[in-house]
Amino acid sequence: MTDEAQRVAAAAESAGVTLRVTGGVGVALTCVSASSHPLSRTYSDIDVVSHAKERKAIIRLLEALGYAADETFNALHGARRLFFWDSTNERQLDVFLDKVEMCHVIDLRDRLQAPGPVLTPADLLLMKLQVVESNDKDLSDIVCLLTDKDFTHGSDVGIDLNYLAGLASEDWGLWRTVTMVAERAGTWATHTAGLASRDRVQRQVGEFLEVLEAEPKSRAWRLRARIGERKQWYMTPEAAH
Repeated sequence: MTDEAQRVAAAAESAGVTLRVTGGVGVALTCVSASSHPLSRTYSDIDVVSHAKERKAIIRLLEALGYAADETFNALHGARRLFFWDSTNERQLDVFLDKVEMCHVIDLRDRLQAPGPVLTPADLLLMKLQVVESNDKDLSDIVCLLTDKDFTHGSDVGIDLNYLAGLASEDWGLWRTVTMVAERAGTWATHTAGLASRDRVQRQVGEFLEVLEAEPKSRAWRLRARIGERKQWYMTPEAAH
């Protein structure tokens, strides 16, 4: 899957189409630790992000690369998301347009200009932290990023904490989810046998939580915080579709 993602990304670059790999494959292309035990895993699909205005170009590109559009899904959701199959190689490819709408809506329109085939480390981490019902694969990917990437402040070389804290300070629901899942990832790391980076991950989680706690919150954040978990603060996958 990582080789295929690189093929698709290279073809997009050659064609002048904006495309960045995200999800587990994006983490695997970014983190060396994803290739070895205990953080290595298999990948069932490829997730990418592009601009909605490039929708037609994306469809042409992927069809030229051997993918067939899921006509039913795309007819229903094509303004926001596209789905493709490579039945010959049993591969599936999911295209998010402008925004990733899962448990939370993450607007990536201004985040696709960074060089390279993959989203920035901060965006890769955010895509995983915003999954409320995270599974072992999600937690493994989070731990990969916290193992391999240092936190930065205003730079996409590492995980830009300023960017993440800024988003969370405007949206209590997002803040609640990403802090909850970060704590969950720290616990997962503690109980993962053979993980040499356990202590580092714990420090990274601690720093992440401290920075998000200290960031000044918007008025909308404070108003929503009064309601707290009495009202659901995230979308279910079905609702996101």
